[in-house]
Amino acid sequence: MNKQTFTRKQEIRFLAMVSLFWFAQYIYIPYQTTYLNLLGVSSAFTGMVLGAYGITQLVFRFPIGLCADSIGRHKCFIMAGTLFSGLASLFRIFWGDGMGYLVANLFSGLASAMWISFMIFYTNHFSTKGQQAATSRIVLFNNFGMLIGFLLSTIGYSRIGMMGICILSVCAGLLAFFLSLQIKEPCQKMETIDRKDLLSVCKIKRLWLFAILALIQQGIQLTTAMSFTNQILKDLGGSNGLVGLSSIIYMVSAVGFAAFASTFLCCKRGPKFWIPAVFVVVSVYCILVPSAKSSSELLILQILPGMSTGILFSYINSEAMCGIPAEKRSTAMGLFQAVYAIGMTTFPIFTGTIASAFSIRCSYMMLAGIALIGTAVSILYYMNHSSCRKEN
Repeated sequence: MNKQTFTRKQEIRFLAMVSLFWFAQYIYIPYQTTYLNLLGVSSAFTGMVLGAYGITQLVFRFPIGLCADSIGRHKCFIMAGTLFSGLASLFRIFWGDGMGYLVANLFSGLASAMWISFMIFYTNHFSTKGQQAATSRIVLFNNFGMLIGFLLSTIGYSRIGMMGICILSVCAGLLAFFLSLQIKEPCQKMETIDRKDLLSVCKIKRLWLFAILALIQQGIQLTTAMSFTNQILKDLGGSNGLVGLSSIIYMVSAVGFAAFASTFLCCKRGPKFWIPAVFVVVSVYCILVPSAKSSSELLILQILPGMSTGILFSYINSEAMCGIPAEKRSTAMGLFQAVYAIGMTTFPIFTGTIASAFSIRCSYMMLAGIALIGTAVSILYYMNHSSCRKEN
């Protein structure tokens, strides 16, 4: 896309749409696990519901990325994503049991599968030098939308219940859709792109490495900070208000660290430092959460996964895409996101199963071990390689 057609006004409108999209996708998240528990849904089935969000992403992300590169268009996928984000919550409203939430999360996952086009459309407007800052910026507005959703759900859950929260999700999805209609994507004659050439990105070992690191990061984040940690808080006697506050603290931390990730101070240390360092923080979080003795202790711990979302995920994204030709970036992003969707699908199911068979502490300890594997892999990689980020 021609960078000069992307005005400041268009950028603001686009980032507002991003926030509305993720608001629609996550406003119900703080209470999803506890709500399903209230309905009598088992931990194992709750894990399946959470994992369903990743299943459609796993199936569709790579084909969507390949298709976007083939036709050279992103607007249609962005429009579809915003529409599906609102549609998913209609299932939660009209089919409000465990199975309804399972189906709804499949549609939410389909909406998130379109995130490829959101990111590529936005970052394509920036030079190689500006890719890290651009990636951190869109992740910032991604997290900001979640934060506003968590704030409103915390304030409104006791007043309007889960159905009211889901209605807000539908409204936000529709608003995002109307904003997506205003996206300006230049009509230009596209050269025919050989799909075999696009598929050559599958041979890039660096892309696979960072996709696997993202698999670990996203799987642990979705399973803990956004799901089972809230159930642990509830078991400690936390009220619905505290559950919402827990999610708010996490998202405020994520927004703050995403903003920090785009600063010169953070970029100066670079991914070689931050990726393994934050994986250690994630491991510490998984060890400490099931050992928390009080609600206040758990609330403080919710600051830690914000580093994972704000810094670690931003750096893994930009490192994975570094050096990928512009005409192949959607395909590469599709592969990258499909791989980490495996973590979003399997980790909640795995954690729920272990928790049901043994204990939640045991499942969190295993997640801590997996995070340490991420630390070791990233350290070994950077001992033999450097960040490929170069000035352009």
